[in-house]
Amino acid sequence: MTTRSIAARLGLMFGLAATVVLAILAVSLFLFQSYELQRHKREELSARLVIIERLSHQASDLKHWAYFRDKLADFTPEDGSLYFAVESADPRFRVGERFLDQATFDEHGEGFGNAILPNGQRYLTVAHVLPPEGDRPAVRLMVAAGQRDIESAEWLLAVGIVVLSLVAIAAVSATGWWIARRGLAPVDRLSEYARRLDARDLTLRLPADDLPTELDGLVVSLNEALARLQRAYEQLNAFNADVAHELRTPLGNMIGETQVTLSRARSTDALESTLQSNLEELERLRNIINSMLFLARADRGETARDLVEVSLHEATTKSAEFMEMLMEDAGLELRIVGDARACVEQSLYARAITNLLDNALRHGAAGSTVHVDIADGPDAVSVTVRNQATPIPPDKLAHLFDRFYRADPSRTGSDQNHGLGLAIVKAVAQLHGGSVFAESRQGEVAIGLRLPRVPRTDPPSRPDRPAARAARDSALPSAQPSH
Repeated sequence: MTTRSIAARLGLMFGLAATVVLAILAVSLFLFQSYELQRHKREELSARLVIIERLSHQASDLKHWAYFRDKLADFTPEDGSLYFAVESADPRFRVGERFLDQATFDEHGEGFGNAILPNGQRYLTVAHVLPPEGDRPAVRLMVAAGQRDIESAEWLLAVGIVVLSLVAIAAVSATGWWIARRGLAPVDRLSEYARRLDARDLTLRLPADDLPTELDGLVVSLNEALARLQRAYEQLNAFNADVAHELRTPLGNMIGETQVTLSRARSTDALESTLQSNLEELERLRNIINSMLFLARADRGETARDLVEVSLHEATTKSAEFMEMLMEDAGLELRIVGDARACVEQSLYARAITNLLDNALRHGAAGSTVHVDIADGPDAVSVTVRNQATPIPPDKLAHLFDRFYRADPSRTGSDQNHGLGLAIVKAVAQLHGGSVFAESRQGEVAIGLRLPRVPRTDPPSRPDRPAARAARDSALPSAQPSH
């Protein structure tokens, strides 16, 4: 049977550990007590054997042997727990014939041995052989003590150990379960707080005070995750609001213009003009949707494909050709400086450059120069588009790459720009494993992206002329005659 309760599992583990430990202790205690009982029994038998051996030395003839036999009879209890016996070739010097005839012995010499009667009663024996003395021939003295008292003591000891062990195991398991429940009380408290978390109040967090050290990291991680979810939820709400706002404007334009057109009879040219206007709004809607789909691709963690190593100067110049006429109309001059090589997906890079130039075109000062600086750094290459423009406060610079963000909605072109251009630049950089940056200082605004650089492969070094000449000379046959 399995249980999902941590407290129950810990209780079972405590019980299992106690069972193992107590089993080892119980077996050790039982073996030690059994050994001690046997040792005391052997010492008792040895002492009795010494006594009858001294008495036997005084019975060297038949007269004194009869006295010795009576003494042994007096020493022998009637319950059969102890026997004194003497084995001899002369039947007149035998004692305890009934025990000697009925018992089965595993030792027939001197020292300790075991004997068993037909009724199953076991005895511990000790024997010693005496040489002939006077009229007495050689005899073998034996003392046999019953094992029943030791077996009873061992049985009681075993039962006591088992009962006490079971009680101890039950007590340890119950105590372990109680300790586990006490230890898991902070988890129950956290669960209670977690049940209060709700989407209607995303500021709620799990309490981090008075918690065990083991839970500190978990609570901090969960609170950080909740904070990230709150930011993501708020960004999603803001994004949905921005999307609804951006889609509502062209849809409202199309609906209003269509309603006005249908309010009365129109000429063919008027209807064509309305359709043309609606087509422009539909193109705007399509651009917004395509941009959102592209940003969703970056959000899924995809990377750029079909990477090709290119010269960024050449790729930037090629992309800027499409902006030349617009630049000229705005009175702007474009200057591209520097070069570096990077592996890019050319269509994405062209889109990022077009968006950066379009941003400079929209917000650059008339008659100024738009600079594109391409720099090859130690770890990354950077492409910076800078132009003279109205300074942007630092708090707004951090949001330039947010979706649908406009630093100043009143700036030129804000009604046509849906605020996704720089967000797409950031997505392009992320797809290539790069990043974006924006600065505003001394009347200039610089916005760009960094891309991983292509590792340099140094050309193979050429040997210097003296070394090359020495190598060439060593390869020629020697002019000296050989000996």
